[in-house]
Order: sequence, then structure tokens, then C-alpha cells
Amino acid sequence: MAASTAVTTVTYGASYQLPSRTALAIKSRRLSSFSPSKRVDLSNLRRRVNAPPPRRAVVRAARTESAGVKLGARAPNFELQEPLTGNLWKLEDFELYPSLLVMFICNHCPFVIHLKKDIVKLCNFYMKKGLAVVAISSNSVVTHPQDGPEFMAEDAKNFKYQFPYLYDESQEVAREFGAVCTPEFFLYKKDGRRPFELVYHGQFDDSRPSNNIPVTGRDLSLAIDLALSCQPIPSNQKPSVGCSIKWHPEIES
Repeated sequence: MAASTAVTTVTYGASYQLPSRTALAIKSRRLSSFSPSKRVDLSNLRRRVNAPPPRRAVVRAARTESAGVKLGARAPNFELQEPLTGNLWKLEDFELYPSLLVMFICNHCPFVIHLKKDIVKLCNFYMKKGLAVVAISSNSVVTHPQDGPEFMAEDAKNFKYQFPYLYDESQEVAREFGAVCTPEFFLYKKDGRRPFELVYHGQFDDSRPSNNIPVTGRDLSLAIDLALSCQPIPSNQKPSVGCSIKWHPEIES
């Protein structure tokens, strides 16, 4: 994806400007050289020839839209570790906040990479206004090791995440939330002592990696503004679009 050189001005709440987005540097990797062994272990070769065929891991992935979660649903409980710090985080850790944004993201997805810097800026702005934010990665490291916890910690450090970035190894939390893609946004609101209830389950904005629409964060920021000001949020919400969550592969014989 070509880097954009245009300067995009984004406004959240009162007045907040985002600088132009810069392209992520792609690091090249060198393949280590190797020399084949001059001697062949015939007994090992015979064992390999006579061995049954290995089981094949089937990976299913596609461009996906968020769907299937009803507004008003309660936020599921969770207890997940933050790879960067080793801390455990639970839903109850955010009980004192009026609103909670739960984001399902990952390291490698081009839809997430397209928005990542702007997501961080938006979250930093609203966290100062009382919004609680947590990000979760549920991708299988069997198929996508670049989304593993050590790389999550590196990503959180490089992008200066002010919110916890949690690892859902079992993928049970993603299933509890009904998450299906990255990025996917769940905005919850509290009403007095009542539990968090879902008020927004939609997109960041209309921008996609290849449609040349500037990133504004308009849809999500409007929902957060309304939630923090205790105003109703319209139910006609555009779904988030992204890569499907990489579920642990099915094993076929």
C-alpha cells in the first residue's frame, strides 16, 4: 500500500488536530544461508517415506463485517494478561468509568495498520475526558505468529499505547463479545450502578486501506461524544470492516 502524503485534519470533541499519517517502515529480513548435508541418513529417510501423511491445518480467513451483537447487551466479563507489563486485567477494573471502549485489533491486519496511529490519537484524547479503553488481540499464533504476545508488547511500546493491549490466547473472550474482525469496536456505557451496556458497535469511519478516503474517526468519535455527554446514540450504525479474526485452525486428517 502506497504511503499517503496528504495532510489530514481530524477534529474530535472540541478542537483536536491530528498530524499527517506516515507510512510504517517495512523491515526486510535476510534469509540465512545454509549448506545441505553431504551424508544422507537412509534409515531416517525410510521412516519418512513409510510414515502416514501429516494432518493438514485448515485456515479460514476473509474480509469481514462486524455484526450479530445487539445494542443494549452487557459487556462480558474477562480476565486477560497484558504482554507488555504482565498485568492481569478484568472488566471490573473499569467499573468506575462512565464509558468503556473495547477494541479487537492485532499487529498484522492491513485494516488495523491503516488506522492504528489515528486510533491511538483518538483514544488518548478521550481517555483524558474519562473514557476507559482496552484493546484485545485474539488471533491464533499458530497461523499468525506475528500476532503473538511478544510482538504485541513491541507494538504497544512502539505506538505508545496508553491503554492495555491484552492477549486472548484461548479466543474465548472474542467469542463472548461476538467479535469477528479486526478492527472491531464495542462502546459500552454505564447508567448509575447498572452494568456496562453496549451503545455502539460500528466502524471507526469510512476510510479503508485502498479507497483514498481520509481517516477522520468521525463515526466512533461521535458515538463517544454522545456517550460521555449522556445523550442517546443513533442505532443506524455502519459495521466495522476488516480482516476476519484468525481462529485456531481446524485439523483435518
